[in-house]
Amino acid sequence: MIGLSLHFLGTISDGKIFGRGAIDDKGPVVSSLYAMKAVMDNYKLNKRVRLILGLNEENDWKCIEHYKKVEELPTVGFSPDADFPCIYAEKSILSCYIKEDYKNNFDKIKIKDIDCNNNALNVVPKFCSLVLEINEQKIDINDLIKTLKQFITENNFEIDIYKLSKIEVKLTSYGVGAHAAHPDLGINAISRLLTILSLTFKEFNCNLKLLDFFNKYIETEYDGLSLGISCIDESGTLTLNVGDFSLENNILKIGMNLRIPITKPISTVEETFKNLCKNYSSLNFETISTEDFLYVPKDDKLVQTLRRIFNEETNLNAEPIAIGGATYARAFNNCISFGPNLPGHKDMCHQTDEYIEINNLILACKIYAKAIIELGK
Repeated sequence: MIGLSLHFLGTISDGKIFGRGAIDDKGPVVSSLYAMKAVMDNYKLNKRVRLILGLNEENDWKCIEHYKKVEELPTVGFSPDADFPCIYAEKSILSCYIKEDYKNNFDKIKIKDIDCNNNALNVVPKFCSLVLEINEQKIDINDLIKTLKQFITENNFEIDIYKLSKIEVKLTSYGVGAHAAHPDLGINAISRLLTILSLTFKEFNCNLKLLDFFNKYIETEYDGLSLGISCIDESGTLTLNVGDFSLENNILKIGMNLRIPITKPISTVEETFKNLCKNYSSLNFETISTEDFLYVPKDDKLVQTLRRIFNEETNLNAEPIAIGGATYARAFNNCISFGPNLPGHKDMCHQTDEYIEINNLILACKIYAKAIIELGK
């Protein structure tokens, strides 16, 4: 028996294929495979060509690391996992948490039952809900609801309030999903809910350092300005995505994913967080993972070859670009990311109604075939 979930089936409409992975990265993989078949059937190359697939690029890259230990490494290559004409630089990445021990913090308002729908740190969250419990000896539930509604209205956030009982209120925040490398393309449901919580806890004089920290240094910013880490270079601007808010084993924590310009060391950003946390005795900073930047000079032979191939096939004059995303190109020497998103086209990666235009998928196939031929000479 073969069972299929409609959630993972591609849908063709209006000349596009809709579905999770259509542009990132199932569509490009299929396009690359067809390109390899076309080359194999029509050309004789001097080099071996291999399609290397990893299955946890969004997490810890264990499969690609295992491949590197047991298989032959490529001498040159490209990853079809970003934008055309080609990528010469990818920012560094820092995934981290700020934590606070929460078991003895119930004075007037208590946070409980947080649900962010298992959102990954590298995705702008589109949903977050939690339950607030009050000490009815110190706070009236109706006063709390009135205050929450006031702050939600003032900030124009999409957050629903449900009174569950005389001591419990449920809040549900809604946003728009996007890739953490482009937080400006989404609406962060967690950041909005945390903003309302920090204002409300402050209004009722509830001492929660994690929310104080968030209120002072982050809120709905995604450039690190208030943290003092905002910066820009040829690879772009620093971006910060709040991707997790959770309560586990009496530890309340906020998780973030940062994309850091190539000239700013990851350690500098880490030290900034650590020093700011020292101002709050109950806060701890923890690095979950880091990825060093990728940089290949624009005049490098690989960069110029792939750029030329793309421009010849499209009659454009596009220049190599830098991105905040992390691709498997970082895993190998002499490898960069190459397509499939075209210049001027909206990046649908990690977004609702993700799609790729069929004509662009076919075009990518032709470009990849020509690249394989050129690199295989």
